[in-house]
Amino acid sequence: MRLVFAGTPDVAVPSLDALATSSHDLVAVLTRPDAPAGRGRSLSPSPVKDRALELGLEVLSPARPGDPQFLDRLRDLAPDACPIVAYGGLIPLSALKIPPYGWINLHFSLLPAWRGAAPVQHAIMAGDEVTGATTFLLEPGLDTGPTLGVMTEAIKPTDTSGDLLVRLADAGAGLLVATLDALQAGDLHAVAQPAEGVSLAPKISVQDARIRWDTPALAVDRHIRGCTPAPGAWTTFRGERFKVHPVTQVLDAAVSENGQASAVREPMAAGEIVVTRRTVRVGTASGAIELGTVQPHGKRPMAAADWARGVRIEAGEKFADA
Repeated sequence: MRLVFAGTPDVAVPSLDALATSSHDLVAVLTRPDAPAGRGRSLSPSPVKDRALELGLEVLSPARPGDPQFLDRLRDLAPDACPIVAYGGLIPLSALKIPPYGWINLHFSLLPAWRGAAPVQHAIMAGDEVTGATTFLLEPGLDTGPTLGVMTEAIKPTDTSGDLLVRLADAGAGLLVATLDALQAGDLHAVAQPAEGVSLAPKISVQDARIRWDTPALAVDRHIRGCTPAPGAWTTFRGERFKVHPVTQVLDAAVSENGQASAVREPMAAGEIVVTRRTVRVGTASGAIELGTVQPHGKRPMAAADWARGVRIEAGEKFADA
């Protein structure tokens, strides 16, 4: 089939590469316009644009995919199908109608679960044990189109959203190519999504990523992993923002003077920081977690124990969570 691929971030690059080496004819790439990035906020191309140019492909970057000039060019390219992965913009009906086989979206969840912009993050934070990827026909609704193919992936207890996205992006690229192969062969028929089991996964804002220490340790652990690497879980310490990387749950929240866990449980208050020679623990609603890597405001990531030695935590000092 003749294809125009749409995608923008790093997670879309494996699919672009898989399509470029497939039996299909990839003729152009649609991606978001160059955007400000880095400390200097200079305009930078998307990862998909960078890779498309390396592959010698035509790159289309309209301000909106409903722009008449873009629509005219898409008609001229005459794609049979438009595979799409994390493009980041709404495809209007005028564009959806152009390819005869439609726009084939690769979404990183088991639809109808986790429709929206952040399915992997929400799956981890919700404590799901299994997720996956789904190919479906794009339509005006939010990830509501009929499904074409599916794959599953176990969520590991230590997975961050970044870890899981890498695996899903790689495996999902194969699913996308297989879906297009089957469509071309006439071996695949779209299946309507069930009405039951729908859940939503809206984009996670920086404010959403704030840690609530008054929730159980398991929820704190999942929240931090779901927000890693982006937007980054955080709390406040002495009035300044403080980033927290993945943590370890502690079965016994008590800590003795010599740094050993006490046989007697002495509950820590939510957000309370207790430092020993080797560990930094924080109280939650159901025990403690042990910090691994942290990033104080304006500084580079560092081991929590190194940070604690430098700031000299006072007895009873806490992270803020409200």
